[in-house]
Amino acid sequence: MKNQEYRNGHFTGERALFRLDDSLVENSLFDEGESPLKEGRNLTVRNVTFGYKYPLWYGKGHTVKNCIFHVMSRSGIWYTDDSSFENCDIEAPKEFRRCKNISLKNINFHDAQETLWTCQGVKLENVKAKGDYFGMNSTDVEAENFDLLGNYPFDGGKNIHVKNSRLISKDAFWNCENVTLENCVIEGEYFGWNSKNITLINCTITSHQGFCYMKGLKLVNCKILPTSDLIFEYCENVSIDVPTSDLESVKNPISGEIHAHSIKEMIRDDERIDRSKIHIFVKEGKNEHEI
Repeated sequence: MKNQEYRNGHFTGERALFRLDDSLVENSLFDEGESPLKEGRNLTVRNVTFGYKYPLWYGKGHTVKNCIFHVMSRSGIWYTDDSSFENCDIEAPKEFRRCKNISLKNINFHDAQETLWTCQGVKLENVKAKGDYFGMNSTDVEAENFDLLGNYPFDGGKNIHVKNSRLISKDAFWNCENVTLENCVIEGEYFGWNSKNITLINCTITSHQGFCYMKGLKLVNCKILPTSDLIFEYCENVSIDVPTSDLESVKNPISGEIHAHSIKEMIRDDERIDRSKIHIFVKEGKNEHEI
């Protein structure tokens, strides 16, 4: 079906508007039936409420605005590419799987559990999300004004850039590559383990035993709060600049440089580490000295 307009409708039954192309759906309700807009192309969907499962699978070229996805519309947007979503209220978990080139603006995820998995080319703007395992294995992600409350986000992700955002999360950015965070607040245990090429710029961080088993970690003009302890364990090739931070404890970094205001406890209990490869500096008056 092509070039159709559906307004003020109540659609029920499985695949209610299956394979709809180049059409408008507005001011309508879909419920009591799976996959209502499956295999759609170039749809404009406005002021629509989705009440049941799998509403937008295998789609392409959609513009979705001012819509509500109720709890039972779970797993609602999978395998859908080149589409934008704006001003939407999403109550359902497990949304957005294996999608490409997706724009999300002014979105509220009430239950973001297992959302945005294995997606590529994602832009997040003014997005709020609450739930665990957000963004797992997704690549080429741009996020600004992103507010997350949930654990284990972006595990296995690559090429991620987050700006002006707040993440309350433990185990954030594990197993990642090529991540840049700018002007962000990060609160949570065990940040960034097993990741490569992670850069934080002008960020404020609280993380018990964060920044461990990492390679190519770079912190530029960041602030690590005193409650962050046992950090930088077995990290290689680090470049750490936290000039105003009084670090609780640093444990067994392997190589690179660390510049801090002070370090309360420096733990060096692994004799295998060649100390000539790691240089740690703290303030003494206006000058630095190596410890």
